[in-house]
Amino acid sequence: MENTMKRTLMMVGMLAVSAFASQAAMANADLAKAKNCMACHAVGSKLVGPAYKDVAAKYAGQKDAEAKLVAKVLKGGSGAWGAIPMPANPQVSEAEAKTLVKWVLAQK
Repeated sequence: MENTMKRTLMMVGMLAVSAFASQAAMANADLAKAKNCMACHAVGSKLVGPAYKDVAAKYAGQKDAEAKLVAKVLKGGSGAWGAIPMPANPQVSEAEAKTLVKWVLAQK
């Protein structure tokens, strides 16, 4: 009986974590839409700027990737993906930029 209870609690916990992770991913996509990021970017294909999955692949394994990309979101940048510059996004706070960048770097 005790093992059944432990297994049930473990399954409930795993489902809760999975639901939270799924909700967080959706919330970050919603944040990207709300902050107008999706006007120039898409998850799987290049628009004006690179696809988020391409950004994740380019910066995979780089220890300073998050800090670099947060700075680009906040201040803008140019040259990393071609001639079209990325303008600064004044709608995004530093905390939101960190959330967005973590989400972008998690894309596959």
